[in-house]
Amino acid sequence: MIRFGLVGCGSIGERHAKHIADNPEAELVSVYDIKPARKNALEKKYNLSPTLSLAELVNQKEIDIISVCTPNGNHFSTALLALEAGKHVLIEKPMTINKLDAERLIYSSLKNNKQIFVVKQNRFNPPVQYLKNMMQQQRLGKIYFVVVDCFWNRNKEYYLNSDWKGKRNEDGGTLFTQFSHFIDIPYYLFGDIDLESISGVIKNVCHEGLIEFEDTGAFTFKFVSGALGSFNYTTASYKQNMEGSITVFAEHATIKIGGQYLNTLEYQKTNGFDNFEIIDSNPANDYGFYQGSMSNHDKIIANVVDALLGKGQIMTNAVEGMKVVEIIERMYSTAKVIS
Repeated sequence: MIRFGLVGCGSIGERHAKHIADNPEAELVSVYDIKPARKNALEKKYNLSPTLSLAELVNQKEIDIISVCTPNGNHFSTALLALEAGKHVLIEKPMTINKLDAERLIYSSLKNNKQIFVVKQNRFNPPVQYLKNMMQQQRLGKIYFVVVDCFWNRNKEYYLNSDWKGKRNEDGGTLFTQFSHFIDIPYYLFGDIDLESISGVIKNVCHEGLIEFEDTGAFTFKFVSGALGSFNYTTASYKQNMEGSITVFAEHATIKIGGQYLNTLEYQKTNGFDNFEIIDSNPANDYGFYQGSMSNHDKIIANVVDALLGKGQIMTNAVEGMKVVEIIERMYSTAKVIS
């Protein structure tokens, strides 16, 4: 049995709590949030004893791992406190909002002999796993060009109803909060990106006065393997999320994983290994007036439990989580800001 503590009782924390409670090999022991009403609601729902402080939670001896579901800017401090208290950590995306903090967490995990898990649930999407298997079997041949397109909607209410989203020091930026999953997937599938090759432009096209950074960007880059890549994104799609896709042009195939959340196999033309019998993906996370990425948190919790019980490998480890942060940092540092 793996016993969880949970920090951050908002929408994503509630999702973690549900899947921890539903897993027969996991137990939700304690939760904490700086907002008492949210904490009390989860404690009541899962019949938990009250926890009065973060320090009290991370120092509970019966807890094995802490789920960090706080605002992005608090991931580092919360995870570090948990690691230094001798707990494993599961960190919602992004791992941190700068590489130095990610490195400090890795150092602490090694020093304290504890594991860091990073939530990248789109890796579990069936079309993504199909493409991963094709890569592992070397069926695609040489990769020529990878195109990632992310066209979502984030309206005024999304930011006005939050006390941290849109604020640079707590949010980090659109690439961290909305689209870090879509940077992770090409890294997961095709390997490291040559950081020196990244160039792009960014602009706040329709969220002025609501956010302290861009809502739209276009980047080009090169993988270490030599393949070219492009990444185009916006949260200015009219009324609703339009698309989250990755298209691969390779020696032996052209394949597009699309839908709104990398959840459908939209196109493939191969030299004989077409496969249209892919299991349907889970629905997207639904937060009322907007939707997020795929709802695979049941698989995240199952992976954590299996890894800690010695029955499986970590799906997204600390170094992989840090690499995504590093890529995003590089994208922002090299981008030309258009006014």
